[in-house]
Amino acid sequence: MVLQSLKNCLWLSCVLRSPKACFWSTASGGLIIQSVSNDVYQNLAVEDWIHDHMDLEKQQILFLWRNSPAVVIGRHQNPWQECNLRLLRQKNIKLARRRSGGGTVYHDLGNINLTFFTTRKKYERMGNLKLVVKALKALRPQLDVHVTDRYDILLDGQYKISGTAAKLGRTSAYHHCTLLCNADKFVLSSVLKSPYKGLKSNATPSVPASVKNLFEEDATLTSEMLLDAIAKEYAVQHQIDHHITLINPADETLLPGISNKTKELQTWEWVYGKTPKFSVSTCLNMAYKDSVLDVKVNMDVKHGRIEVCNIDLPEQWLPPGLYSELVKSLTGSKFCPNETTTLVTTLLRLCPQDDELHSRWSLLCENMIRLM
Repeated sequence: MVLQSLKNCLWLSCVLRSPKACFWSTASGGLIIQSVSNDVYQNLAVEDWIHDHMDLEKQQILFLWRNSPAVVIGRHQNPWQECNLRLLRQKNIKLARRRSGGGTVYHDLGNINLTFFTTRKKYERMGNLKLVVKALKALRPQLDVHVTDRYDILLDGQYKISGTAAKLGRTSAYHHCTLLCNADKFVLSSVLKSPYKGLKSNATPSVPASVKNLFEEDATLTSEMLLDAIAKEYAVQHQIDHHITLINPADETLLPGISNKTKELQTWEWVYGKTPKFSVSTCLNMAYKDSVLDVKVNMDVKHGRIEVCNIDLPEQWLPPGLYSELVKSLTGSKFCPNETTTLVTTLLRLCPQDDELHSRWSLLCENMIRLM
């Protein structure tokens, strides 16, 4: 087993050390590439790089990739509205925002991602999805899979196994879709359920659907078999060699400028700051001693930062100076638990040395942070 792993590593090393960029220019008509990385930011950066740099008049490209656990939201979506951010942090699941539209998806190694690159004129998502279905049927003729008018692929007429999103540039375009093979459905359903209350937004909402893994239908399938079948069908339709070229998304000699694209996709300003403007209007039911306090909170959030903040506290519950300093500090800050925690910890130093006051302050701040 160790010897086989060593052979695989040596083989992969040889592939990655082959002359750089040569395959971009030598392959004519079409190209099939697969990422050796499972990092969601690196793989999304490859999409950007190909869209921005490749001459898709000469070459159509199929990009195959898989990610370690991650939630990926569409370009115009609100992460607080789409997923459970607290749970993502607890499980160390990455959150990414892609440059295409569409809804939110959960990725893990049981999920295959396919990106079809063409010119804008040749862009045809229905054709791409039919290609995937044809590949699946060639592999397992008994599978009941078909494409819907909403550009989903359904299994057994009711279970969604593939969703679609796209980016249409001035001359270039790409269409990417998922394929559920053996994803963790418990984690999927947990992280794609928002616990946040009182959010109002014009962001693009996801459409919930019942899902099923292909491997639940046929346990003899493997991800490698599916990748190979799709690559083979793509090669047949584009009349090219059935050959998958492995690429390293961190390789600057192959993909000049790729590291900057990857870093940008990881920034707070991109992942959260690109969220369309939204408002939070909710009531905090805070249990304190023998009573429950109802504290109304209203906030407007723009570019991920609190633009307007109002907290309706009972009179004399906090010193007026401390309350106004809290509202003032929150205004303009990131709608983010880490930043708010740092902020309220700093403000705590302004509190008189009073145990009851500290308890009230801590209770309020804990509830405010929970909103985020």
